[in-house]
Amino acid sequence: MDYGDKLFWLSVLIQRRYAQICAEYDLTSLQATLLCAVKDEPRQMAYLAASLGMTKNALSQLVDRTERRHLVSRASSEQDRRVIMLSVTPTGKVLAEAVFAETTKRLPDVAENLDADDQRDLERLATAIVDASGVSASTSS
Repeated sequence: MDYGDKLFWLSVLIQRRYAQICAEYDLTSLQATLLCAVKDEPRQMAYLAASLGMTKNALSQLVDRTERRHLVSRASSEQDRRVIMLSVTPTGKVLAEAVFAETTKRLPDVAENLDADDQRDLERLATAIVDASGVSASTSS
């Protein structure tokens, strides 16, 4: 396998582990990701679409499904009524925090067969990749 193949299979492994965690909370991976994206502060729908790599229409459909479960809510921005902000509800916040905590606890298990030095290297590289991508949680809307 070449480098691209290995990255593909690493992606599959991570996605499968994440999907398993999400299923334990009766969420799809996309619903859980959406909740985690807005768990700490409301976000603009346009920002979320761009950050999650979704079309605005696909995001709206995801939000519709998640909103029906009373996990998120939409509102117009106070600064610009044309801008729609997405917030997590109290129920959604509890669920998002639980999924996020479980994911950050269990996802590193994909590297459990690596020795301690290799695990630290993977953490360093993953941090550099995420920081360079601009998709980290600290990115403001």
